[in-house]
Amino acid sequence: MGIFSRLSDIVNSNINAMLAQAEDPKKIIRLIIQEMEDTLVEVRSQAVRTIAERKELERRIAATAREEAEWARKAELALTHNREDLARGALAAKGHVTKTRETLEEQLIQIRLGLAQQDDDIAKLQAKLADAKTREQALRSRHDLANSRLKVKESLYDSRINDAFSRFEQVERNLDALEGRSEAWELGRRSGVPSLHDELAGLENDVVVEDELAKLKAKLGRGTPGTSVATREGE
Repeated sequence: MGIFSRLSDIVNSNINAMLAQAEDPKKIIRLIIQEMEDTLVEVRSQAVRTIAERKELERRIAATAREEAEWARKAELALTHNREDLARGALAAKGHVTKTRETLEEQLIQIRLGLAQQDDDIAKLQAKLADAKTREQALRSRHDLANSRLKVKESLYDSRINDAFSRFEQVERNLDALEGRSEAWELGRRSGVPSLHDELAGLENDVVVEDELAKLKAKLGRGTPGTSVATREGE
């Protein structure tokens, strides 16, 4: 037996309450949609049969109405020929046909009321079906989103990813050490261009040397400049 036993059960159902009580809302709403679609097919098939019955009744009513008119014409014709007995018979036949027509019209009224109710129920069922499909899509979207978020969280805490990052960090440390060794070899080595410190130190050293040289020249300047010490001693 399905979730719904009659069309009225579906029309009057509370889908929210059903989903709230379901252990697997996604599964239950799929069953609801399936049963709604099946019920809609059945109701439409029944409506087709009812419409055909209504059309048949309308044809029979039209035919009895024509028959009534014909008996009335015959009764009038009989009276115009002074055949009251025939007129009575025609009117009696007309009365029988009138009762048949009235019965058919009552049936037609009931069928039309039933079709109107079916039309209203079908409209409500279609609205319920559209609502159920919208909810199914929403549940599917939520389910897909939840799965995506779960995969992301699983990735964040995946030991393989953590191990990979650890290896990256180890490679970076190895590169740092290699670059450090390379830079260490350059320490203490002068480049082709002297630094400012080196130039100033050289200048100071030149000044000292020149000063010492001047003093030495002054000391030896007692003789003729350019004369050696040995020549002066010989004098």
